[in-house]
Amino acid sequence: MGANDQEAWSKRGLCRTADPEELFVDGAAQNRAKAICTGCPVRTECLAYALDGRIEHGVFGGMTSRERRALLRRRPLVTSWRRLLEAARAEHERQTGSGSGLAEAG
Repeated sequence: MGANDQEAWSKRGLCRTADPEELFVDGAAQNRAKAICTGCPVRTECLAYALDGRIEHGVFGGMTSRERRALLRRRPLVTSWRRLLEAARAEHERQTGSGSGLAEAG
């Protein structure tokens, strides 16, 4: 995912107006940060960005850095989280008949 792709979806994130200090917190404050991600239209893109980039701090896509590290340890063979998560979302939407919430890739 290039810088232009990241810029395109990040402009639609619910956190775009949040104070960055609220997203890079420790302990129980992480639950408040994760709540910002609930219902975000680009949650999948954000999580994939953090997983593919091995971002070590902050809440991305509704997951804390600790949760992301655990996921990376459980799935060490994944080479592209973006492809995996987009495929999973497309399959979910196909099975449930939900709308196409896929974000456009720049």
